[in-house]
Amino acid sequence: MADAVVSFAVQKLGDFLTQQVSLRTNLRDEIGWLKTELLIIQSFLKDAEQKKSGDHRIQQWVLEINSIANGAVAILETYSLEAGKGASRLKACACICRNEKKFYNVAKEIQSLKQRIMDISRKRETYGITNININAGEGSSNQPSMVTTLRRTTSYIDDDDIFVGFQDVVQTLLAQLLKAEPRRSVVSIHGMGGLGKTTLARNLYNSPNIVSSFPTRAWICVSQEYNPMDLLKAIIKSIQGCTKETLDLLEKMAETDLENHLRDLLKGRKYLVVVDDVWKREAWKSLKRAFPDSKNGSRVIITTRQGDVAERADDRGFVHKLRFLSQEESWDLFCRKLVDVQAMVPAMESLAKDMVEKCRGLPLAIVVLSGLLSHRWGLDKWQNVKDCLWKDIEEDSIEISYILSLSFNDLSAALKKCFLYFGVFPEDRVIDADDIMRLWMAEGFIIPRGEERMEDVAEGFLNELIRRSLVQVVETNWEKVTKCKVHDLLHDLAIQKALEVSFFDIYDPRKNLKSTSCIRHAIHSEGERCLSSLDLSNLKLRSIMSFDQDFCNVLQHIHVFQHIYVLYLHIDYGEVIPDAIGSLYHLKLLSLRGVRNIPSSIGNLKNLQTLVVINSNRRFCQLPPETADLINLRHLVAPYSIPLAGISKLTSLQVLRLDCDQWKDVDPIDLVNLRELEMGNIEKSYSLNNISSLKNLNTLRLSFSFGQQYTYPFSPLEFVSGCEKLQKLWLDGGIEKLPNLFSNSITMMVLRDSRLTEDPMPILGMLPNLRNLDLVSAYVGKEIMCSDNSFSQLEFLQLEYLRKLERWDLGTSAMPLIKDLSIYNCPKLKEIPERMKDVKHFKHI
Repeated sequence: MADAVVSFAVQKLGDFLTQQVSLRTNLRDEIGWLKTELLIIQSFLKDAEQKKSGDHRIQQWVLEINSIANGAVAILETYSLEAGKGASRLKACACICRNEKKFYNVAKEIQSLKQRIMDISRKRETYGITNININAGEGSSNQPSMVTTLRRTTSYIDDDDIFVGFQDVVQTLLAQLLKAEPRRSVVSIHGMGGLGKTTLARNLYNSPNIVSSFPTRAWICVSQEYNPMDLLKAIIKSIQGCTKETLDLLEKMAETDLENHLRDLLKGRKYLVVVDDVWKREAWKSLKRAFPDSKNGSRVIITTRQGDVAERADDRGFVHKLRFLSQEESWDLFCRKLVDVQAMVPAMESLAKDMVEKCRGLPLAIVVLSGLLSHRWGLDKWQNVKDCLWKDIEEDSIEISYILSLSFNDLSAALKKCFLYFGVFPEDRVIDADDIMRLWMAEGFIIPRGEERMEDVAEGFLNELIRRSLVQVVETNWEKVTKCKVHDLLHDLAIQKALEVSFFDIYDPRKNLKSTSCIRHAIHSEGERCLSSLDLSNLKLRSIMSFDQDFCNVLQHIHVFQHIYVLYLHIDYGEVIPDAIGSLYHLKLLSLRGVRNIPSSIGNLKNLQTLVVINSNRRFCQLPPETADLINLRHLVAPYSIPLAGISKLTSLQVLRLDCDQWKDVDPIDLVNLRELEMGNIEKSYSLNNISSLKNLNTLRLSFSFGQQYTYPFSPLEFVSGCEKLQKLWLDGGIEKLPNLFSNSITMMVLRDSRLTEDPMPILGMLPNLRNLDLVSAYVGKEIMCSDNSFSQLEFLQLEYLRKLERWDLGTSAMPLIKDLSIYNCPKLKEIPERMKDVKHFKHI
């Protein structure tokens, strides 16, 4: 892992030498020397990583290298901070030359690093650390251009893959949840980590029969360290929503008040609550009182590793101990997850079967092993994996930690950093895919090649981690992962590896994880105590991520974080960001939830790539006009109705999510890089015709204003045909008539609350590349007609809330590729075309 940190420092040193053309000669020589020495050290790191687990001295040696690499980057940032205050490079350089004291300090810090480098070079010889080719043995993840091609080929959701061997278990547990037993009862699922308890529970939770039988559903994750009040709040918010009124009310409640409020909320409702990852009986007891028994068939699902927790959750409940997979099921799961099982020669198959057998039927171990071997293809490489796994193991079976560590070690330097970043988030946290990818970009982990976009490379990296089964998909939309998480065993691995090299610190007094030597800090709880423990006078933090809503005082000290790249705060609603935010010259990502407004000084953040400002109360958040001065901004997510002048100046924008009120004065002709546009609160008075100027637009999502529910805000729609590269189109609101011509590039479309009076199928069926179509309250007629040769590429079709639909005529050659059909709440549609009944994934509720 240390090679990833050093690699980042070498890259930054090289970039600095290229960009700072007016650098003093002696300072340029010193920085060039640092770069060369770090490159030399990097070639020895692979041997050090292999030896450090058994030698504390080498562990310290690796930590010292990390500290030197981070120190080198901090020196560059100190110089850049002063240079950035000038109007030009020449003026900035002259300014620094005049300030001999600051220049002397930079030179002095470099001399200190040189002394430390010479010291660790002597120790390397003493410890017998030898040169190993840094690129040897690394996986294919070194090639971002290859990685990006994985997006279309990755299959994210396939129940047959996930539940191989567990289909009978699903049916048994469904029967328990749906049986005619009025008493509220508990279904407990227990077994060791990696058996698939959470995956099984999620399959039950999302089952169509469960969704239709339990009008109220909620899911919470407990984990080893938990706060009963946080758990109660989480259930209430999932049921009642996250309005400002609800949030304000919950903050005033004591634990007993929360219990009573949840009981009142659930009383009389038929509910299903999943309580995932319970470690102690006390955790269930603290929640049990809040779940009323209204004798209406309500259910609770508990997942746990502890048998006694499962057995004692409910005296009359149902307990299921999750079994290990059989040898045949294990092999089946392995082959389903392997990238190209057909290319496996007999000798490789023999090796694989031997390794799979040693996994002893543990699904997580099997899928991670399969992901590893998929990226180390070939007989010799598979033999090396087998040798590594069993090299120092005397017993016949292996610990899952060996497989997980080996899979991590096989990642490239860039992917290692990306994986470790998942450890920053609290355990079992469901993470927005956009969030994690933007954080990678802000940290400098994503380096595109040639014409590649950072966003595409980041998405490719995420997909490779998914293919290796190191990251789990929680939710997808339009063939993209939108939410993800890591298994708790892999979360533990990420934290362990990160702490070994001081990649980040987690401040959580309950777990005693904290050190002040890291450049990244995550605050999980008691943030005020964390702030008081930091030495603010000598702090070179690169990122601060807070998941503690009470962590507000950091805003008063914001001026001291001069080296920071990432500021990610979820805090109490109503906080005001101070003007000092404008002094954070290096800031690349600013994500805020809970603030009241942003000061005009934000316009000084010329390096900012991502600005996310989200509140539950839309009215009280303001973005100043100076936001339009953020010339390097790539992602602007601020869905508010406050006008923002000058959006068209943000020519680097890739993603724009805002309120339509901000669009009426925009001339988007200069938004040449915009790929994704999402707007809400559309009214008929706003013309959208200029959207046709966005020639590189890939995704367009437009939603009506609530006051326009019974009008046609999207009429006319001809502008859509002008977006030549548009692939994904979401229209939420009334449409008087579909245009005769859509862009042929469209692959996915959602029409919601359109209330069309004419059958949309003749027009939509002619789109040559349409793969995914959702019609939700989109048509008020009685009949749809899909003629021969229509919908030639359609794979996914959803018909929902077409309440007047009675008849569906389907031509014999229409929809030849359909594989997923869902029909919900179409009460008058008594029959569907016979051929549709044979679709592989068919749901009709």
